[in-house]
Amino acid sequence: MLNNIFEKVFNVHEATSHCDIPCGIYDPKDAIQAAQTVVRMTELIDELDYSKGPSASLGNSMARYVAAKEEHAKKAKDDILVIWTDYFKPEHLEKYPDLHEKVWNACKLGSFVKVNVDLGKAKEFKAALEEIGEIFWETKK
Repeated sequence: MLNNIFEKVFNVHEATSHCDIPCGIYDPKDAIQAAQTVVRMTELIDELDYSKGPSASLGNSMARYVAAKEEHAKKAKDDILVIWTDYFKPEHLEKYPDLHEKVWNACKLGSFVKVNVDLGKAKEFKAALEEIGEIFWETKK
């Protein structure tokens, strides 16, 4: 239905672009910042004090930290996948033949930290995204 409206309004039958929104703006810093949020939320979850038993306040904090951790893990994965699918080209893979594996492993870590509370893996996730970010910036030179 939306395609039909688009075609009628803009008299266009096919639209193509190199990405979802052809802005040409790619930057891994948002993914890295989201991964840093995952690290921090994991730290906060680990720091919760259960010594006085359950409470509404404790439950509220836990729920908020977990929600933020999961949301930011997904955001980091989504952001790095956009760079992977829309920015990186075959010539980048020639120069960095393990790039596919690095992105795949980073996304697997993102899935892991989304559903688990593991500070070590959260830090690995952030480090993996930082490494991909370094490759990204090398390709921009």
